[in-house]
Amino acid sequence: MQDAVIFDPTIVDDDTRQQRAEVSEASSPLAALDAKQRREFNKLQKRLRRQVGNAIINYGMIHEGDRVMVCLSGGKDSYTLLEILRNLQRNAPVNFSLVAVNLDQKQPGFPEHVLPEYLDGIGVEYYILERDTYSVVKEKTPEGKTTCALCSRLRRGSLYGFAEEIGATKVALGHHREDILETLFLNMFYGGSLKAMPPKLLSDDGKNIVIRPLAYCREADIAEFARLMDFPIIPCNLCGSQPNLQRQVVKEMLAEWERKHPGRIETMFKAVTNVAPSQLADRELFDFAGLEAKQARMQERRIDALNVSNDS
Repeated sequence: MQDAVIFDPTIVDDDTRQQRAEVSEASSPLAALDAKQRREFNKLQKRLRRQVGNAIINYGMIHEGDRVMVCLSGGKDSYTLLEILRNLQRNAPVNFSLVAVNLDQKQPGFPEHVLPEYLDGIGVEYYILERDTYSVVKEKTPEGKTTCALCSRLRRGSLYGFAEEIGATKVALGHHREDILETLFLNMFYGGSLKAMPPKLLSDDGKNIVIRPLAYCREADIAEFARLMDFPIIPCNLCGSQPNLQRQVVKEMLAEWERKHPGRIETMFKAVTNVAPSQLADRELFDFAGLEAKQARMQERRIDALNVSNDS
């Protein structure tokens, strides 16, 4: 099958945009909320906006003139990412544009109409990129093995390459706080490395800057926001039903820790942002071999300081 791209620039004037907003507000599931529920929703939305805004500022994710490609999978995280970025875009101190991109991996039964209808409805520029990675993953993955690693690599490769084609300066992914911690423990338990998902990353080939604006956001908040917004969620049928996924095991472990010790996830995430290289054991990251020389320099400065003190 030949690859295909569907593009809708959705260029509309201000009056049309206002009419769409009014229709969207009237038909939104939020219209059915009572006053108390509306207040709770507003608090939730403000919290997500604040956390995303802080992540963007702290890591310098978005700059003047950026064209941000939002990778939209059809899951709760990427829908929330797109909505919060659209929300922030209205009052941001810098001008940036958004373009949504969905990778249609040709999974059997994938509802191809859902995302175009949703994106047309909210007036966002978008592309649907068709790549039959599903067949490749099923062919290359041995029976009984998980498909996530290969699927992720193929998906990343397709999206990163396409970002360059459309002139995107940033690639935004919907990973949240728990995703980052799960990846940390997966790498520790199964990969023998101490690494997670950075909020901002330069791709290995140097062509793409990847950002994760939801890095500070709780998965529970995202799930509740997606529920209230009634996003048309599209489940992943490629790997979602696989038993004993390592990531699912780690997710359950973290959830159990949080139930027994509330606040532990917040503390662990803080640790990811507060690393002390000298207290670990990576010889590339810290000059352990040079500690004697450092000690000698410190002693020299101490002796010089003592001499100055005695002379006075």
